[in-house]
Amino acid sequence: MASSRCCCFGFTTTNIPITTTATTTRSYRPQFVQHMIQLQQLPPHPSNPFRHFLQHSPASSSSSARLLNATSLPCASSSSSSSSPWDDKPYELLPNGRISYLDEQDIVSFLDPPKHLIPLDPSSFNPASYLWKKIEDIPEERRHRLLSLLNPRLISRAWEIAGTRYDDPKLAVKSASNLLSHADDHALPLEFWNCRTSGGPLAIAWMKYFKKALFYSKERTYGRFIGGSLLEGISSSFIPLYFTVIREIHEVVSTEQPCDLAYEFGDGLLDLSDYPQGFPKPVLFLCYISAKHPWPFCDQVVVYVRHLGPGVLVGQAWQEGEALEQVPTKLCGEVLMVKDNSGGM
Repeated sequence: MASSRCCCFGFTTTNIPITTTATTTRSYRPQFVQHMIQLQQLPPHPSNPFRHFLQHSPASSSSSARLLNATSLPCASSSSSSSSPWDDKPYELLPNGRISYLDEQDIVSFLDPPKHLIPLDPSSFNPASYLWKKIEDIPEERRHRLLSLLNPRLISRAWEIAGTRYDDPKLAVKSASNLLSHADDHALPLEFWNCRTSGGPLAIAWMKYFKKALFYSKERTYGRFIGGSLLEGISSSFIPLYFTVIREIHEVVSTEQPCDLAYEFGDGLLDLSDYPQGFPKPVLFLCYISAKHPWPFCDQVVVYVRHLGPGVLVGQAWQEGEALEQVPTKLCGEVLMVKDNSGGM
């Protein structure tokens, strides 16, 4: 029995056999089979490049439909409000009742491909460009699900793939956030981001999940890390973790790897006259002690950032140290940051 391979998401695989003639078979990924069957049922469409092929395909739609039923493939939602199958978002219903969206699973599969998938020649496409497009395909209100779908190992993998964005001149200038782009605008609103790290020292254990805020003031962009626990919420009211966005930094000091920008924590004394509403100002304790960041953020902590996709960033946190002889160490591995579109803390 002969077989052929199908290119899906930058990989090749052999999966479900489809009989095309009396003596040959073709094997395709299940979702690909479903998609081809749907394309057969669509009217002519300018963006349907398979239309001519399907009309002359030896495989009939009835035999393909039987194959679809036999393999129990996940089907796209067919709501009455959809005017065309092109508007449907494919998903599958899991045994526990949850919905798994295929556009989200595509990202997981790309970052962590199954062993039976064979990667194509990396030089034939740009991984960062592909990942950017896949993130762009996910609606804004669902992108926060990436925080739970991507484990620490996949977040580290996302950092590596984001490093290939600099090989594409058009992609290299794209920004995940208006406040982080080069177009300064005083009217830009406050942005909140949900973040996840791969862990770190006990002193920053609260940073596994936390929030980040970005705001514009005095011709620059600033930010603040906000802890998720009640205890950290109380302490951040007195010693808020403010940082300055440095767009002029384009390289991780310790590794010489490229990046788009950096968050420098410094001592936290921003000397700003206007903070966002509800944000505490750094204060002096007992009139002598400067309101420096708590350890380790007072020890020259820098987060190097790469744009991963619309509303999605990935970074590396380093504790570079104030002492010249100190060897820089990674603070908490990689950090995944997804913009919060709900508009609140």
